[in-house]
Amino acid sequence: MTQSATAVPGPAPEASPLVVRTVRLDDPGPLLALLPASTGAAWVRRGDGLVGWGTAAVARTRGPHRFSDARAWWAGHSRTAVVRDEVGRPGTGLVCFGSFAFSDEPGDSVLVVPEVLVGRRGDETWLTTVGRAAITTPPVVSPSGEPAAPREVTFADGALGAAAWAGVVAGAVRRINAGELEKVVLARDLVAIAAEDVDVRWPLRRLAESYPTCWTFHVDGLFGATPELLVRRERGLVTSRVLAGTIRRTGDDARDLGLAAALARSSKDLEEHEYAVRSVADALAPHCTSMNVPEAPFVLHLPNVMHLATDVAGVAADTTGEPGTSLALAEALHPSAAVGGTPTDRATALITEIEGMSRGRYAGPVGWTDSHGDGEWAIALRAGELDGSRVRLFAGCGIVADSEPDAELAEAQAKFVPVRDALTADP
Repeated sequence: MTQSATAVPGPAPEASPLVVRTVRLDDPGPLLALLPASTGAAWVRRGDGLVGWGTAAVARTRGPHRFSDARAWWAGHSRTAVVRDEVGRPGTGLVCFGSFAFSDEPGDSVLVVPEVLVGRRGDETWLTTVGRAAITTPPVVSPSGEPAAPREVTFADGALGAAAWAGVVAGAVRRINAGELEKVVLARDLVAIAAEDVDVRWPLRRLAESYPTCWTFHVDGLFGATPELLVRRERGLVTSRVLAGTIRRTGDDARDLGLAAALARSSKDLEEHEYAVRSVADALAPHCTSMNVPEAPFVLHLPNVMHLATDVAGVAADTTGEPGTSLALAEALHPSAAVGGTPTDRATALITEIEGMSRGRYAGPVGWTDSHGDGEWAIALRAGELDGSRVRLFAGCGIVADSEPDAELAEAQAKFVPVRDALTADP
């Protein structure tokens, strides 16, 4: 029943179209509790979102045309699918989950259409089933039970140890001060090894409980809880949340309020944030008829860190005969200065030169789209990549002219905390 596609110019020929049915569903309880196995996909925030399992169709793309090849494949399915949608909301009907590589090479990107999808928004819950040639019988949807906790998890440095990575940061600062570029985002990885294969449902549930305001996601082994919405398109309205500038929380409310005020006044963090906002606004402008870009950021409070944040909004333009889809907007925005740097081409070239590791799909777009072009795509941050008993954790920091290596190292350590705790902490 599964159909695969590789990176080809345009969608692969279809032997038979996807047949899709969406119906209303009585509330089955927490979405993540419905996932039957580690192969399921998830996109959940504050209890709302989408979960899916099984594979009706999948495409893997790579290289500089990974987005356009994926869009062509999805357009082919959207054009030929037979859809019976009794709910008619964004996220109903034909839907796919996706996750894209950060850079042109190396790394695979993936779009997957689940055989079964359950979605919720507010008081409304729905069930979508996808098959070939005929509508499939809707399954009984019920909680799957508690997954086993990871056992005997140990952690080790990934590609670079702490001292070596701090040296890379110092080298980047020198090149910024020499005028080569304005900002570069440098990431490092940490490797977790468990005694047995990790059931991804365990860290997903822990992340959703600990970080309810973040988007908890899982697509093809990449999971996490990201605070940064790259782009949402819903019936013509486009929004994007920009995060850049970070300070670690102490757990003391009074002290954290003082740190938040200091973050909002920090010239280094405000400079980093301005670059990120400018890159998003410039990327969205050709695709929007009007835009709202706030003059000053607000401070977003998360359990472990605080960020400078700006919400950019616009109205999708009809520039190519049809409105820009959420997937096309995600392509236009990636990589923003929040995960790459400024100027983009110089920053990404420096990342390739000095970072010392492959990011894979870390810091790439992750999310979902429907056949009408609505969807939500976030940046895959606070993330881990699962392979059996091994998990690669990632964290990145924005480096500007007055960045201090030790402070950036501490910031990276704070950004490891969500996934690290989700693998080891008791519920």
